[in-house]
Amino acid sequence: MNPGGPFTYFVLRPLSDLFLWAWRLERRLEFLYRPHVDRWLRPPLFALLQALQNRLREDEHLALAQEEPLPDEERYTQEIIDEISAFTRENWLPGAAQRFGNTKTFGVLRGEFTVLPDLPEHLRQGLFAAPGRFPAWVRFSGPGPFAPPDLEDLGQCSVAIKVMGVDGPKLMPDEERTQDLILVSPASFVTPDVRENSRMQKWVRAKAPLGYLLDPPGRHLLHLAMQLLYSPMHANPLEVQYYSNVPFLLGDGRAVEYSLRPRQRGRTRIPAHPTENYLREAMVRTLARGDWEMDFMVQVQTDPHRMPIEDATVKWPERLSPYVPVARLRLPAQRFDSDAQLAFADVLRYNPWHSLPEHRPLGNSNRARRRMYAELAQLRQSMNAVPHVEPDGSEVFPDDDRRPERQRRATVVGRRAVPEG
Repeated sequence: MNPGGPFTYFVLRPLSDLFLWAWRLERRLEFLYRPHVDRWLRPPLFALLQALQNRLREDEHLALAQEEPLPDEERYTQEIIDEISAFTRENWLPGAAQRFGNTKTFGVLRGEFTVLPDLPEHLRQGLFAAPGRFPAWVRFSGPGPFAPPDLEDLGQCSVAIKVMGVDGPKLMPDEERTQDLILVSPASFVTPDVRENSRMQKWVRAKAPLGYLLDPPGRHLLHLAMQLLYSPMHANPLEVQYYSNVPFLLGDGRAVEYSLRPRQRGRTRIPAHPTENYLREAMVRTLARGDWEMDFMVQVQTDPHRMPIEDATVKWPERLSPYVPVARLRLPAQRFDSDAQLAFADVLRYNPWHSLPEHRPLGNSNRARRRMYAELAQLRQSMNAVPHVEPDGSEVFPDDDRRPERQRRATVVGRRAVPEG
């Protein structure tokens, strides 16, 4: 099928709109049953779908942490960049361009990333080599590619942690002292590799995502079903568990995936009449009451087939290798929803290749992210005429009630705070 043909415009686009309308209608009824589904039915259903997926996958007999580049991988990566760049220019005006994925900013929060003491020796690599405490800027966001009211979004959240003050050589030269960690709320990614991602982006740009499920039919429906199981109507992004979906090195010859899990149990209720930004408002209320803490965890690859490097739709089984906490993310009580602090997200670039070599991203999806994230961030910031800023944690904002009194009337300009006026 051709994403740009008349069948797409007259049939698949209206059907896609109808599907999204029905999904949004269903979300208004989820409070009646979804918590029970997630608690009792989601684990066995997801396990069943993953078992089916593994039956369909071919064992490539790779070693632990071994990568296997796809044929024409660079071509597919370029196609993704071209499609998303065109989508950005077609759908956002200069000065208001947004990220294609992880689009809507719920907040950029001040955080503290603490590496835990007494880690097992095989986990003491790179950032986790020794106990330490680092400042962090933590961006919580929605899925994209647009930024609608929270209730009409797709039931997914993401978190990007920019750990600062990290010494050592980096894999990308545009930032010198950062380590970026990016995670999402679904436990598996929507596409297995960049070849399928390239195909999906063509349908997204055509505003007919339903076409991707039928091009060709089969595994794409399986991947969608796994996504839907992890796409509820969320109550509070701070109360969600996040997953990296893709692997990273942890030292030499060891692959891991990441997860971020709240230490406190969720207690936020979805409002009876959700506002356009009810998720941000829930975060504001939580951090007005006090600090919030989350465990940053790693899961070590132990089976190269059941825990693949190159297929991002496979969730690594926790019974084969449980998650182990290696750090703690503390979000101190704060107010973060001023216009200036929300705008701060625009000058930041999150890229998993802002990384120490010991944590090099693995797999074709990760390899594509190096160019894709860099080039799309450059496009967004050039359209908005804003600079790229490598933060250091000293940034301050209006209405930041954790600043000293003498800084209360400061605003962020690049890396430094200058008086207003």
